[in-house]
Amino acid sequence: MITALSIKNYALIEKLSIDFSNGFSIITGETGAGKSIILGALGLVLGKRADLSSLKNKEEKCIIEAHFEISKYNLKPFFEENDLDYEDDTIIRREILPSGKSRAFINDSPVNLQELQELSLFLIDIHSQQQTRELSDENVQFEIIDAIANNQEVILKYQSLLKSYKKDKAKLSSLIKKQGESVKEQEYNTFLLNELLEAQLIAGEQEVLESDFEKLNNVEIIKESLDRSLAIGNEEQIGVLNNLKEIKAALQKIASFSTEYSALAERVISLTIEFDDISNELIRCSEKLINDPEKMDAIGQKLQLIYNLQKKHQVASIEELLDIQSNLENSVLELGNLEQEIREITVAIEDKTTKLDLLSKSIHDNRFEAIPVLSQKLITILETLGMPNVRFDIQLIESQTYIANGKDELQFLFSANKGTDFGILKKVASGGEMSRIMLAVKAVLAQYSKLPTLIFDEIDTGVSGEIAIKMGEIMKEMSTGMQIFAITHLPQIAAKGNAHFKVFKSTVGEDTQSELKLLSDDERIVEIAQMLSGTVVSDSALNHAKALLN
Repeated sequence: MITALSIKNYALIEKLSIDFSNGFSIITGETGAGKSIILGALGLVLGKRADLSSLKNKEEKCIIEAHFEISKYNLKPFFEENDLDYEDDTIIRREILPSGKSRAFINDSPVNLQELQELSLFLIDIHSQQQTRELSDENVQFEIIDAIANNQEVILKYQSLLKSYKKDKAKLSSLIKKQGESVKEQEYNTFLLNELLEAQLIAGEQEVLESDFEKLNNVEIIKESLDRSLAIGNEEQIGVLNNLKEIKAALQKIASFSTEYSALAERVISLTIEFDDISNELIRCSEKLINDPEKMDAIGQKLQLIYNLQKKHQVASIEELLDIQSNLENSVLELGNLEQEIREITVAIEDKTTKLDLLSKSIHDNRFEAIPVLSQKLITILETLGMPNVRFDIQLIESQTYIANGKDELQFLFSANKGTDFGILKKVASGGEMSRIMLAVKAVLAQYSKLPTLIFDEIDTGVSGEIAIKMGEIMKEMSTGMQIFAITHLPQIAAKGNAHFKVFKSTVGEDTQSELKLLSDDERIVEIAQMLSGTVVSDSALNHAKALLN
């Protein structure tokens, strides 16, 4: 529960510090006195966004600090999960700097707004008139029923599985689309792959084939050139080899006369040996040179196939064609893997569908059992609030669609009077009836919730007199199990509180400020008397105020 609140430099509040107790606390004040400012400051502590307009003095920072006693509410796991220091007396502080930036702290540890908002869900429920209007929303109605049905854990499991199910469904849809788009592409890729495989390409073979083709295509010229070279080299009288031998013999005769002649003789000997080897090589080349038109035609066809493939794939080498072949093989294999992936994810979806159906059935059954309980509890409370003929017709309709909290659709129908047909809440319930229904809902939920604090912001709209007294009594009864605040304009409700706070404006020089104070017993009598009769308090109003308080 909230035990203290301090506000500095916020809206019309220069500085305010107030302590709160457990039980039922009342907050009253004239319209415009600053009750909404107090709620706004509390909202900032609970994680709402702030802006520079919140600052009273734009040159100083705004600080709002709230103390919460949380020892009874099992919140240690939240603090451990978020790596925060746990304290039974937890302090939440919010600062808004003149620059417009804001900072938030939990027990002096910096936190982001999301963490603050998550913690606030365990601390305070601020009921506004907007919430009363939201009572007609199907999601809110489901939340009420599920609280009675104790469906929280099973819905969390369902939602986690539903998220995974939807992810798988989206992936399956994407895979099927990809498969459809790939079929024609894969047919063409398979054709291209088969072309390359049939070509039986070998790395480096293009150069060999081109060399062999050139030899075969010019065999006559090559033969003639080789034979003429042999003739010139080996002719008996004037051949190169014979002349070299004669030069060698001549130089050997004078080699002993000079190292210079000896060196020349050695060089000619080397030339002779080299040319003799060349001559033998020419003979071998000439002998193995065969005019083979069939082989030349086969090589030409293979080269033309290679050239055609290179042109088709816009590459210049066999190695590049082999890379393309490898990629095409992987692409064809990928289509097979795609089909396997589709089969696997389909099986996973079927399994999750079965589990989702079981969970949604459990959610439905729990709701079905909770609805009569909720209906009867609401009727019992509303009968005390001047609605003796109230009836509810709450129906669950099972659908085939997975929605956020199960597979149910909901009809939450209401009738306030005998002889009238059931209708949708927002169409048939008046403002006063909606206020009473909302209070009844909160009173029922308080029996199932461990929430420390509930703040009612003018839930008494549209009611007065005896009904207001009954509403006050219900809130007082609720305060035995939780801390209750009621912001009200009704003296009948104000008189039921254990503590009474007043919001008022004061003028200091040229400055207007909002302030909040805890009223003494005598001040409380006067405040309630003013609520009854206006600014001028009569003896009758004072006596009436005392009677209400007693």
